[in-house]
Amino acid sequence: MRNPLADKVVEIKPSGIRKFFDVVNEMPDAISLGVGEPDFDTPWHIRDEGIYSLEKGRTFYTSNAGLKELKIEICNYLKRKQNLSYDFAKEVLVTVGGSEAIDIGLRAMLNPGEEVLIPQPSYVSYEPCTVLAGGVPVFINLKAENEFRLTAKELEAAITEKTKVLILPFPNNPTGAIMERKDLEEIAKVCIEKDIFVMSDEIYSELTYKEKHVSIAEIPGMQERTILINGFSKAFAMTGWRLGYACGPETIITQMTKIHQFAIMCAPTTSQYAAVEALRNGDEDVAEMREAYNQRRRYLVHAFKEMGLECFEPFGAFYIFPSIKEFGMTSDEFATRFLKEEKVAVVPGTAFGDCGEGFLRISYAYSLENLKIAIGRLQKFVERLRADK
Repeated sequence: MRNPLADKVVEIKPSGIRKFFDVVNEMPDAISLGVGEPDFDTPWHIRDEGIYSLEKGRTFYTSNAGLKELKIEICNYLKRKQNLSYDFAKEVLVTVGGSEAIDIGLRAMLNPGEEVLIPQPSYVSYEPCTVLAGGVPVFINLKAENEFRLTAKELEAAITEKTKVLILPFPNNPTGAIMERKDLEEIAKVCIEKDIFVMSDEIYSELTYKEKHVSIAEIPGMQERTILINGFSKAFAMTGWRLGYACGPETIITQMTKIHQFAIMCAPTTSQYAAVEALRNGDEDVAEMREAYNQRRRYLVHAFKEMGLECFEPFGAFYIFPSIKEFGMTSDEFATRFLKEEKVAVVPGTAFGDCGEGFLRISYAYSLENLKIAIGRLQKFVERLRADK
């Protein structure tokens, strides 16, 4: 029998995040600080709207691009938050999570062999989605000394004649890094000069703690060359509702919608009705959750300082990225021993790119109580490692 599998699919490595959590599920008293999922329930008024839509029998397909009411609310939201104006009928697509938007955006834009610049450490989907779309991933290694921000100099050094798309993953998973307006203005200048498109993944845009999030689409000359991706999973605690969206030039959104039409048909109808309520009346919920994350963030920054673990202060998302280089172990070795000896799961930095070696991703989308227990165990583990040196 001939090989039934496609070589490029077989060659893609599985996500480096999951293996630790498969072990955790079988381990009594273990604490997981790894999965990037809010520990809050979806706010009740949003759930209630989903329930009401089912009671009213709204179980039909929506239009391929999404409910008109939801697309209008997405435009209102982006106008309110980022002062961005989009045409709901031509420049907005509702997707099955932000992940689908990344996938079909790259498929709509890439010809075989065209290059996609991917700053790392970053979310695990960008590389495989690029490969599956026929593109070539080119990595830009971000540096701790730059607070894991992308610099214009690093961007320019990575550009070739084949470069077509820059993925801009800020606020960043796994580092918690952000890009401020002055950083984005420098990046925008290079993108315009070199005629590069940007896929701006802004799923954590509501979770910034230093200042209000800025989208690169706000920078003059960039909206027409940017696909802005966002969703409801992180800010509104709606991970299981599987709902995201993409906004951008009509030329690109039209082709993304065509792929979405054939592969998906439409995003879940119940989720779309709930999302309308989230955008109309969810600002207070988001502010409440953001404050809770910020409290946990401050606790962890202080705890690592007390512990003597090197760690830059994250200002976005709900992750912190401490360095464990002093122990002379790989990230995988450290995480594996920590799990076995102290029953706490964290993610090796290498799950997010080779330049994540020597770091760990710790999520603070967990209760302060669990964080304190886990950090107590980490302190014991670190003290034991230092005593053995």
